[in-house]
Amino acid sequence: MAKNKTTETEVNVTNFINSYVDNEQKKADSFQLIKLLSKWSGFEPKMWGPTIIGFGSYHYIYASGHEGDAPLLGFSPRKSAFSLYVYSPTEENKHLLDNFGKFKMGKACIYVKKLSDINIETLEKMCEATIAYLNEHHECACRN
Repeated sequence: MAKNKTTETEVNVTNFINSYVDNEQKKADSFQLIKLLSKWSGFEPKMWGPTIIGFGSYHYIYASGHEGDAPLLGFSPRKSAFSLYVYSPTEENKHLLDNFGKFKMGKACIYVKKLSDINIETLEKMCEATIAYLNEHHECACRN
C-alpha cells in the first residue's frame, strides 16, 4: 500500500505562512483562520504535508482497506484560493452551503478567495457538524 503524503509534520505553522504566503490579505486571513479553527476544534494548528494546516486528527479506513490519519479541520492558503477542509457530507452541511457565501466546491474541499467572501457563523456551524460527523464515524481525537 502507498504511504500517505499528507501526514503530520514538525514544520512551524507561523514560519510556513510567513514564507509561503506572499499576499498580505491572505496572510491575515490565514492567521484569522488559525484563531477560529483552533477555538472551534479545541486543537492547536499543525502542518500536514507541505501545505495543509490541520487541527486535531481522526483515523479512517476505506472499504478498499486503505487507511490513514487526517486532520479534523484544516485549510491550505494556496495561491488562487484557500482550500478549506471543513466539510463532511451531512444534511446539515448541505443546507449550510446555501448561506455560506462565495465559494466553489471541490471533491474534498471548499475553495474561497478570502474570508470576507464567506459567512463566518456558517463556517463555524459547518465545522461543528463536521467534527460531530467524524466523531460518530471514525476513531477521532475529538472524543472525550
